[in-house]
Amino acid sequence: MSEPVSVHVWSDIACPWCFLGKRRFEKAVAATGVDVQVEYHSYQLAPETPVDFEGSELDFLVQHKGISADQVRQMHAQMTELGAGEGLRYDFATTVQTNTALAHQALHHAKAHGLQAELVERLFAAHFEEGRHVGRVDDLVELGEDVGLEGSALREALEEGRHADAVEQDVAAAHGLGVRGVPFYVLDERYGVSGAQSPEVFASALQRVLDDRTARVGAEG
Repeated sequence: MSEPVSVHVWSDIACPWCFLGKRRFEKAVAATGVDVQVEYHSYQLAPETPVDFEGSELDFLVQHKGISADQVRQMHAQMTELGAGEGLRYDFATTVQTNTALAHQALHHAKAHGLQAELVERLFAAHFEEGRHVGRVDDLVELGEDVGLEGSALREALEEGRHADAVEQDVAAAHGLGVRGVPFYVLDERYGVSGAQSPEVFASALQRVLDDRTARVGAEG
């Protein structure tokens, strides 16, 4: 039996395209039946964001991107429609803008306990669909417990900043790869896919990995 295809994903919990890309990639995996092993890596689109931003998601984007409120509303409408097409229920009116550094630390903690995939999904849903705060220790502990993490251990890890270096290393690795936006996927340590591509594009990339593996085995034989 061949080894699973390794998939390294750089994403940010505050990135709606990352949530969309996650769903589309999952559709591709389901359609192709390719065995994958997914690992998420940290990336912050706005690391200067305060934990408790005073204002709405709309206010934040007007300030951060320097665009008009009407442009933001159009972006949100487009994203909501795209998300609905993948079964997502974006609710930007209730989204709580925050710094995602602690959320990324929580994901590293979850990875160490075999629950990273579950926490990634929980944090995306909490942030974009439920209007939950994902930047504070108490909230992250609750969300971690939702997926089976031991709350006191997660709290201790976050309060001690135990995974802060790992987050920084992920971000540095992204920069080393030339990543300037997320989501960004690296398949089988060889092929990069940038953005929330369609399931068909992801499926094609997965097939390319399998074809490449077959060709290498043939060449070695």
